[in-house]
Amino acid sequence: MSDAVPKTFEAKLDRIDAIVKELESGRTDLDRAIVLFKEGKTLARECETLLRDAQAQIDGAMSEPTERDGEPQVPF
Repeated sequence: MSDAVPKTFEAKLDRIDAIVKELESGRTDLDRAIVLFKEGKTLARECETLLRDAQAQIDGAMSEPTERDGEPQVPF
């Protein structure tokens, strides 16, 4: 894995993209390819978790009562 572990979803996707490009270049030896594959797999799992969490937040926000549901909204 690289020294700087990506923290954000976007940074993780950028790293996955870089890994794919390196693997597709055809200039990567087998040992390096295995390391890159494992890193990419880990990052992909982390991205899936972040997406599931984001979906849960969106689902929760969508199920909250709105003014139309009889609940007054807080005025600004």
